Amino acid sequence: MKSLFLALSLIFSSVGYAQQILSPNKKIKVVVEMQQAGQGGSGQVHFKVLYKKGSAYIEVLPSSPLGISREDQQFVSNLRLIGEGKAVAVHDKYEMVTGKRKRCENFGTEKTFSYKNPSDQPLDITFKVYNDGVAFRYSFPNRKDSSFSIIDETTAYVVPTGSERWIQPYNQAYEDFFPFSTTGTNEKNNNDWGYPALYKVNSQPLWVLISEAGISKENCAARLNNKENKNVYKVSYPSAKKKLLGGAVSSLPWKSQWHVMIIGELADLVQSTLITDVSEPSAFKDTKWIEPGSAAWVYWAYNHGSKDYKKVIEYIDLAVKMRWPYVLIDWEWDVMSNGGKLEDALGYAKSKGIKTLLWYNSGTDWLDPTPVDRLLTKDKREKEFSWLRSIGVSGIKVDFFAGDQQDMMKYYIDILEDAAKYHLLVNFHGATVPRGWARTYPNLMTTEAVYGAEWYNNNSILTDKAAAHNTTLPFTRNIIGSMDYTPVTFSNSQHAHKTSFAHELALAVVFESGLQHFADRPSAYYNLSEGPLNFLKGFPTTWDETKLIQGYPGEMIVIARRKGKLWYVAGLNGKDTPQTLDLNLKFLGNSEYALQLFKDGADTKSITSETKSIKKSGTLQIQCLPGGGFAGVVSSL
Repeated sequence: MKSLFLALSLIFSSVGYAQQILSPNKKIKVVVEMQQAGQGGSGQVHFKVLYKKGSAYIEVLPSSPLGISREDQQFVSNLRLIGEGKAVAVHDKYEMVTGKRKRCENFGTEKTFSYKNPSDQPLDITFKVYNDGVAFRYSFPNRKDSSFSIIDETTAYVVPTGSERWIQPYNQAYEDFFPFSTTGTNEKNNNDWGYPALYKVNSQPLWVLISEAGISKENCAARLNNKENKNVYKVSYPSAKKKLLGGAVSSLPWKSQWHVMIIGELADLVQSTLITDVSEPSAFKDTKWIEPGSAAWVYWAYNHGSKDYKKVIEYIDLAVKMRWPYVLIDWEWDVMSNGGKLEDALGYAKSKGIKTLLWYNSGTDWLDPTPVDRLLTKDKREKEFSWLRSIGVSGIKVDFFAGDQQDMMKYYIDILEDAAKYHLLVNFHGATVPRGWARTYPNLMTTEAVYGAEWYNNNSILTDKAAAHNTTLPFTRNIIGSMDYTPVTFSNSQHAHKTSFAHELALAVVFESGLQHFADRPSAYYNLSEGPLNFLKGFPTTWDETKLIQGYPGEMIVIARRKGKLWYVAGLNGKDTPQTLDLNLKFLGNSEYALQLFKDGADTKSITSETKSIKKSGTLQIQCLPGGGFAGVVSSL
């Protein structure tokens, strides 16, 4: 009894207070507590997250520090709790133009904790605890005319020791692999890691995906760093770079971006819309002009832009034959030759009923593909966007952004706002990962921020890693927003494929993107047999519903997406050995259905087609080659 009393005394002396916030379904519990001297600092706020499995709560995030610092003062240690808001129910319904689900609905509990630092300055920390995750952010609520700098956060995520994790080493284009690790070791980039960060809670069937959302012009974009402790991932801000400031500069009041943790089983993560749930609603009401769709893309096959008029015409003709509404005219369109100029290509596309998208250099000073420096200022954008509308262009692809600094965040948002005025769709390349802007600015169709098929042009690494990489992306990068991987390539560009033709066909379903750029040369599509060819014709790029059927990062995925009354299904084998994938049909209704299935044939370059009757109660076992896969369409009988 004496030892128990001593243990309890230590607990209560180290924790000043502890408040709980529960999700509406009671599955997720957040505990906010004040750590006292000798236990992680004096008066420092910590939080931990638990998830209910059966009758018990499992700790998915051990006690982790909170705090933020301005240039003039810190809000980390010696904080005093001065008030707590009431727990408020959150219930939001909205529709997305792009994404994994058209109609979104979320339920959560919101609570704000108010603190003061030793200088008697206020800090609020607001938590939203949803049925599928947790979001929190900092705010300075007082008003002051002068500007100030936010230089750092103490926020960190303490990952349980030994956790399996998949996180990409940071680079400003977010083009890297998500290597499997149990140690968190990163020899690159000073132990900087890019969002999103996925980890599995030890032996439990529970997963956490960490990212952020709701970034405004008042924020920079953050990353993670575990240099000090391999299991502690600290939120860190980008440093100053050339003309770009580090941290964030603003006036009061100020709010940070939302720090987001999606939590649950793998299906909960894949199907979650939490990134857009916590983002601001649409900035404009009229979205009827926004039309997502598939596009033919000239760059991949030739590792070059759109300088050659005759090749551009070939891709316009491909879009016509495949019933894809768009063609992307890539870099060097301003010096187009060999039979015609840009205006000729645009006129030809219009005569064929094909809409056009044009590429732009963001204005970088380290790469100079043209056109360059036409968007850097508002006056330049207004002039360029007005001209684009006058010549009938439907959208832009903007490439080569310079980093995650606040100036770049403002630049992204300025482009989206100005493009919307002229009814232009936007695709960001060489860019930061999605952070919820697709809800606020629904003309944002997709973002690259992925080690995609374009890398077959650059070196041979993807040849051996593609299958495992393609089965990791649905559990990491693609969860947080549309992903312009530029998939479904059957021929070889500069370096060879090892994935099968059926695997490549399946990427159209597995990878979600509001603009799906089909990257291969026209002949590669024309040479497909009738079934796979028709499967790709008029392919949808927006979905009413998404269901994860089966999967594990780097090993396999089976997924189903609904468009109207049709279900599109697909599976990928991420291993270099044969594997059987299970297509459980419980996502269907009680009717009878027909499945048109395309799967691996005798070798990687053959696809077998078959049609069969199926029911909700059934499960299909589909044999896949190493790096193989399958795709199909389910329709009611």
